[in-house]
Amino acid sequence: MSGIGFLSVPETNAEAQENFDEDVAEFGYVMNVTRLWAYQPATMNGLFSLLRQVNSEDKLTLRQRYILVTACASAFGDRYCSLVWACKLAEDSDADTAAAVLLGPDDGLDPSERAIASWARKVARGPNDTSAADVQELRDAGFSDSQIFTITTFVALRLAFSTINDALGVLPDAAIRTTAPSAVLDAVTFGRPIEGQRSSIEHSSL
Repeated sequence: MSGIGFLSVPETNAEAQENFDEDVAEFGYVMNVTRLWAYQPATMNGLFSLLRQVNSEDKLTLRQRYILVTACASAFGDRYCSLVWACKLAEDSDADTAAAVLLGPDDGLDPSERAIASWARKVARGPNDTSAADVQELRDAGFSDSQIFTITTFVALRLAFSTINDALGVLPDAAIRTTAPSAVLDAVTFGRPIEGQRSSIEHSSL
């Protein structure tokens, strides 16, 4: 491959190779996003360590994290993380539930899960547009102020990761086309095309 996103392929150091090996062990291939972060693998690992630290106090469940990232990434317009995390949510629940979180109605979620999905979208779309009433909705759903801080910080850090990947043109991995449920693929119509696919803009110009 001649490049990764809009950049050339970086040289691989020992830490980047460890990340590559972890991808292969988990997915069977090296993710495009991991190739990009070979420019600064320690920074990526530090960000993930910070996400774990954020979650160390209030302990968001895996399902809650799947919902938060799926909701915020789709609201932000990040196809890559939307697909990857919706697939995780689909495995935890089902494809229709994951698609509902991507699209917004949140069918299949309980009231507390609907509350955090809604909040994640608000943070992704316009953090200056949130209100005390929005935070009160989280309290009414059973979340403490400490948990609300944790949820918000977790979402913000995920958005930082998405911003870098999207700005530098990293495409979702081609393998997602065959591993993601059709309901999830159909729900994600935004962002950069999956690797190997032409964008709608490119297609319309032909």
